[in-house]
Order: sequence, then structure tokens, then C-alpha cells
Amino acid sequence: MKQFTRQLFFLLLSYSALAQGIRGVVKSGTGEAMSFATISAKGTTTGTIANEEGRYELALKPGQYEIVFQFLGFKSEVRSITVGSEFQELNVTMAQQAINLQDVKIGKNTEDPAVSIMRRAIAKARFHQLQVKSYAARVYTRSSVTVTKLPLTFLYREQLKKAEKEANFKVGRPMLNETVAEVNFTSPNTVRQTIVANRNSQFDQVVPSNYYEANLYKPKLLGAASPLAPNAFSYYKFEYGGTFREQGVDVSKISVIPRQWGDGVVRGTLYIIEDTWAVHSLDVETCTEEGFNIRLKAVCSPIQNVWMPVNQQFSFNGSFMGAEANGQYVRSQTFRSFVINPAFVEDIKVVDERFNAPPRTLTKGDVKNGTFADQVAKQKEFSTKNLKQLIKQYEKEEYKNRKKQDPNVAVVRDDSTVIDSLARKRSMTFWDSLRSVPLTQAEQVSYKKADSLVVVRKVQAQKDSVKTAKTNRRRKSPLGLLAGDTNWKLGKQAQLTFSGPLSGESLQFNTVEQWPIVASLRYTHRFDTLNKPTSPRFSVGATGRYQTGRDQFVGFGSLGYSVKTTQVDLSGGRYVAQLNPDNPISPNLNALITWLFEQNYMKLYQKDFARFSVTTQPLDGRLTVGGSLEWAERTELTNYKENIKPLIDWNQFAYTPNRPATSEVESAGFATNQALTLNLFTTLRLGQVRYRIRNGQRVRLRNDDAPTLTLNYRKGISDWAGSDVDYDFAQATWRHSFDTGIRSRLAYQLSAGGFLNNRSVFFPDFKHFQGNEFFFQIGDPVSSFRFLPYYQYSTRSRFAEAHVLGEFRQLLLTQIMPLRLLGLKENLFVNYLATPASRNYTEIGYGIDGLIPTVFPFFRVEVVGRFQGGTYLGTGVRIGTTLKFGR
Repeated sequence: MKQFTRQLFFLLLSYSALAQGIRGVVKSGTGEAMSFATISAKGTTTGTIANEEGRYELALKPGQYEIVFQFLGFKSEVRSITVGSEFQELNVTMAQQAINLQDVKIGKNTEDPAVSIMRRAIAKARFHQLQVKSYAARVYTRSSVTVTKLPLTFLYREQLKKAEKEANFKVGRPMLNETVAEVNFTSPNTVRQTIVANRNSQFDQVVPSNYYEANLYKPKLLGAASPLAPNAFSYYKFEYGGTFREQGVDVSKISVIPRQWGDGVVRGTLYIIEDTWAVHSLDVETCTEEGFNIRLKAVCSPIQNVWMPVNQQFSFNGSFMGAEANGQYVRSQTFRSFVINPAFVEDIKVVDERFNAPPRTLTKGDVKNGTFADQVAKQKEFSTKNLKQLIKQYEKEEYKNRKKQDPNVAVVRDDSTVIDSLARKRSMTFWDSLRSVPLTQAEQVSYKKADSLVVVRKVQAQKDSVKTAKTNRRRKSPLGLLAGDTNWKLGKQAQLTFSGPLSGESLQFNTVEQWPIVASLRYTHRFDTLNKPTSPRFSVGATGRYQTGRDQFVGFGSLGYSVKTTQVDLSGGRYVAQLNPDNPISPNLNALITWLFEQNYMKLYQKDFARFSVTTQPLDGRLTVGGSLEWAERTELTNYKENIKPLIDWNQFAYTPNRPATSEVESAGFATNQALTLNLFTTLRLGQVRYRIRNGQRVRLRNDDAPTLTLNYRKGISDWAGSDVDYDFAQATWRHSFDTGIRSRLAYQLSAGGFLNNRSVFFPDFKHFQGNEFFFQIGDPVSSFRFLPYYQYSTRSRFAEAHVLGEFRQLLLTQIMPLRLLGLKENLFVNYLATPASRNYTEIGYGIDGLIPTVFPFFRVEVVGRFQGGTYLGTGVRIGTTLKFGR
């Protein structure tokens, strides 16, 4: 800690010493401001960016400097200047870059020169990505977001006025956030960030900016396929725009042209340095599925002969649900303590073997038998193919070595953020000495308004302290307890949570209970104060449910204990459950359908039960193993009365009995019975487990692409505790999804199984399926049927089930570019079910995601054809959502 304090002291001392330098305005020959032009001191790592008005400020120690001014598409300007004890004015006018169309030599060929240039740049991209071993950098970031339009503002004018007074939010006013940080990066994925200063125009607390590794060579750029990705030629065409000389190197201008424009690809200009094939600068844009346009401009400078992005500018604009906004994010970084990977210190030459074969072509044996350093020492020139092979082999060996020494080899990102206690308290003089990019006039106004609000907030805070006791009493008043969830902290390690009867579950009307009134109380105790997901915890709770239609009270209690990756639960009481334990219809949706549309799809039964369950996740979470043992007395329920009156009387609808229709047996009814049931399951995720470490906390990342295999065995145990069931059931499920192109994906799920014996089976024990009978569907679009009745084909025999869903960025309607740019995505899917009664029930459908572009982009419309036993049953329409609401 003392060392950190000492380093911070000298850091701040060095900042305060830089109270001199240069400032001015950068313009074009026509007088246009050169927004975000790059300004750097040649031979140093010091630089900055001009703001939107073309104004800049660069703090420098006294001495002689050559100042380089850069802007994409313009000729670099170099000015010699002597810095004294004060800031000097240095205004610059930049001229258009002169392009020479005859500087690139690739041999006799009619192919566009850009193609050969990009082959070599793509082949060497991974080389450049691995070239940096570590660095330290001072990083200045600023985000400025402006909401330019809000829909239907007449509905919430008072709220907008309150937001302006309390949070400095106003349509047309920039929302600012500035951060100055000291960043230390170590390959491949470790980032340590210390926030030296932070300022924002909305809040009184520190809001640090995230740091993203300064690398332009990754396969993804702006979330889209990069022009330097290994498969870039599948997505882009490249056109040569000429060559110019800059800072002693020849730079080729390459136009990046998507084969199909839309989300998932970029377009713009890429500048590639001859011979090294490194990125000199770029100006590209993309659009997102949500309808936002994002643009990136980056300028690189040589740091120990490695071209690094010293300045980057992100801008965006677009609309969502009727609200329009635009924003800017700029980052300026000054590198120091720059270390190059020893294996990549010596630059190598890569040639396009289609025109100029290297002196020697390496075989697969050569690649595997020699180290990367040995191969480079023997041979300075490689084909694009050989270079890719060598780097791939190098990475394999490096991974093996790290796996032997580093337990965190599966960590994809290890970062931490330390916030200096004075970060939010810096003076304006301090900020003026640190800020790399001057504020615009609009941003200055936003900060002045924020500063005036600070005074108002302090006065309000004193008034609020008087009201705190009253507020707490109101939260714990009878009305507050009835309205929703209330939490009481009982020390640092314990908490009591009460969910009131007027919260969500009490609004779930159904024809069995009418309006259930539900309340619950839970006590949770942690056995340490770390509050990590793996910390030991104990909980005890109770839930009560009054069924107004049946005039009956039911409820259950529960005990739970978790430690690391193991969870143990014990519960028991009397409650209601759906006949399908996977809950094919959510209670909230059923309540809406039942109350408004006179359709009671949810079928319930009552059970008095005692249940013990254990779940654990060994093998770093790749394997989930669990089981439960349950005794239950199960009772069939009926609607709480006949001739229930709906809110709206639909002539074509009518409430059905709580006993569902089914095909395999004569009736789904069952007598009251006792069941002792053992249920075992295991899920194995076959993909590699990946983690992220954030401030020392290790978190496993979801890997939805990995194949998963789930096995389930369920046994009804007879002659124990009066149990009336006797059966054995087993099933296996395989699920996998993978990308098939830009924003295109294929997902499938296959299941099969059945009853090994069914000597005594009641309808709740049947195998049920994820059906749907309502026109609006929510949940998992892969594994759900669109028109299958919920219980029609429930089986006590065998079954086979298959679901395939393909998502396409470009298929039929999306061949039309304007529709594709709206964010529409097309789907094709097939759902299939085979049981003794289903007669090969099949659904074939076509869907469009993004039904209402930019306003409600998460809705989906589907047209579904149904077949059974080779007979066409008809076609129907479903409205759904791409969001997976809880089941």
C-alpha cells in the first residue's frame, strides 16, 4: 500500500509539473474543424486528440519537440516548437492527402492490388496481436451521450422536470463521464486499472470507464466480423485506393466493402503499412440489430516499432422504442514500459505465394518439429499459409506450457479496478492539467449545471436525513408489507425477506383457486462476510397461499444449505402444482388469458409432500449432478365452481374442466394416491469451461455454444410408505447450437426415452411436452412446440422428440437491403414428436424476428404448418418474443 501511495504521489507530481505545453485549433483548408484529429510529440509516447470543435491541448515538459498532426485522409503536418514555462498557441491547417496509385508492386496480375495486400495483412494479424507482451499506459477516456428525442413526452413532463433538477438530465444536453486511469496490461488477458480521476455530469459517485485492450487484430471488431479476421474474404471485397508515404513508411489505402451490408459486418477504409502489413489507421462503421449506427476511427503510432492505437474515437446514433440518441466515446493513451514478446521481436517478411513463392516452403513436419523462434532464425520470409501454421503451432505450445504452470489458463479475462479515494474530488485545475481532449461548449454547460446541482443535493441531503426515520416507518407499515417485498438486514451476515400478498403471485387468477393470496417469509444467513456465490449459506422459509375460490389455506416450509457448488434442500407441506412439472405455461400469462380471453390452459393438482434434494457441480461446473426423493399424496382438483363468469364473455370460448384432454388413455383423471419418487439427473457440458476474474472474484462464463448431454432417471417406488406408484422412466437429451455465418445460427435439441415399466402410473407421472395453445408464445424458441396441445399426447410409453431452429441474417425478405438494415432476421424451424398417439406430429415454420423494428425489435411473428401421420392439418400464426421470459 505504501508503494502504491508513493507511486501515486510522484504521478500526481508529474501531472502538476506539466502546466505548460501547446494548445490550438486544427482545421482543414476550407476552414472545417478537424474533429478528433490526432496530435503527438514525435519520438515520445505523449499525444492527445482534438475535440469536436477541432480544439486540442497537449501538456509537455519544457524542451524542443516535433509535433505531428494526423487526420484520416489528410496529409500529416509536422511543426517544430520550443516549449517554455507556459502554454503556447499552435494552430494548424491540414491539406488533403496526395495518393500515388502506382506505388504497390505485386507482380503481373489483373487482380485488384488490395486483395494481395489483405492476404498478407490477414496472415500477419495474429502475429501483431501476440506481439505485445505487456505495457503500462496512462489512459484518458470520455463518453458523451445526448438524448435528442423522447416519445410521448406529454405523458411524463413532470418526471422530466424532476430528472433535470435531480439528475441533470435534459433532452439535448450531453451526459458526460471522464476517467483518467493508469493501466497495466499483461498478455494474454490481464488488466490492472487504477482510477486516478473521474468526473461525470449526472452522479456524485465514481463511474469508472471499462478498459478494452488496445488491439485491432482480433476476429471481431465492433461486434462484427473484422476485415482482418481469418475468414474475412467470405464477408468482404477489398479495393485498392492508392499509397502515400507517412512517417517514413508507405501506407496503402484499402476500401472495405461488405458483400452484403447490414449488421455483423463493417464498411469503410483501412490503411495498411507496406512490408509490415500492420494497421496504420482505420475508419469503419457498422449497424446493430437494434438499429444503431456505430463508427470507429483509430490512429496508430509506432511504439518501439510496433504500431499501436494511441487514439480511438467511437460514435453512435440511432433510435430505440421511439427514443433517439447519439454519443461519442474517445480514448487517448500514452504508452510506457512497453515490452514486446521475445518470440516476436524480430519482424518477418510474409509474401503472397500466389505471385512470389518464398525461398523455402515448410512442411507440416517442419512446423511441428521446430519452435517459432528457430524457424524465424533460419528463414526470414514465409508464405501466408506457413505463417498461419507457425503461429497456430506456437499458440498450442504456449497453451500447453501455461496449462502446466498456470491454474488460470481457462480465464479469458483477468481484470481489477482500484479507485483512488481522491478520484471524485479533483479540482478544476487538476482536471485542466489531466484532460487530454478539451471540452466542447455544450459539455462545459453540462458540467456547470452539474456543479450547481451538487449544492442543491447537499441541502436536500440534510432535509432527507430528517425524513429517513419516517420513510423507514412507512416501508414497514402494514400497507408497505402488503404491497411487495421488504428486506430487513439483521447484521452483516443475515437478512429477513417478506413478500407481501399483493405482490406478483396474488395477481394470478385461475379457475381452480380464483384469486390466490400468497405471502412468504425467508431468513438467510451467510457464514462469512465475503458474499461470494460459493460462500456457505443457510436459509429457512415458509410460503402461505389462501385459495379464495376454494376457501382453503395451503402452504409449505423449506430449509436450504449451500456450500461451494453444492445445494441441499428440504421442503414439505401442502401446495398446488401443474400436471407438467416443467410448467409449460407461466402462471402470469395464464392469468391474463384466463381473465381476459376465457381460456384456462393451466391444469393444477394438489399434493401434500415432503421432499429432499441435492445438486452439485463438480469438474469446474461442466458436470451437474442432482437428485431428489419425494413422498407426496396427490389429489385431482376441479374448477372452484361451475359456470365461472369471465371478465369478457367471448361467444366462441368457454372455460374447460381442470382435467385435460388426452389421447393415449381414456381419461387424465386420477384417484387420490401416494407416490414415493426418486428422480436422478446429470448434465454434462462438453465445451471448454471459461472464466472471468473481476477484482479477484472468479466467475464461470456461460458457454451456450457447447453441446450438452442430459440424462434423467425417475422411479416410482412401490410398497414403501404406502406408495401406489410403480414405474421406471429414463430419457436422454442432446442440445447444441453453433454459428453458421454472420448473425446466423443453427440450434437443435434431440430427446428420446420412455417407461421401462409402467405397472402403476398416474397422470402426473406421465411424460409431458412443452406445448402451446395461445397465439402469443414466450419461452425457449428452440425446444417449444407452437401448436401442440399441452397434454394431448402425454405418454406413459415411449417417445422421441426433435427440434431444429435456423436463424438467418439473409434468407428471403432479408435479401432486400432496407429490410435487412431494419434489423429483421428470418428463421426456419421444425418440431417433431413421436408417441403411440401422436402419429408423427410435425410443425414446419417460418418466422421473422424484429416485428416492429427500432420500436419493439424483440417481437417475432411465425407462420406454422402442421402435419400428422402424413396429413396436412392446417396453417396458423403465432406472435412471440425473442426474449426468454422465466419459466
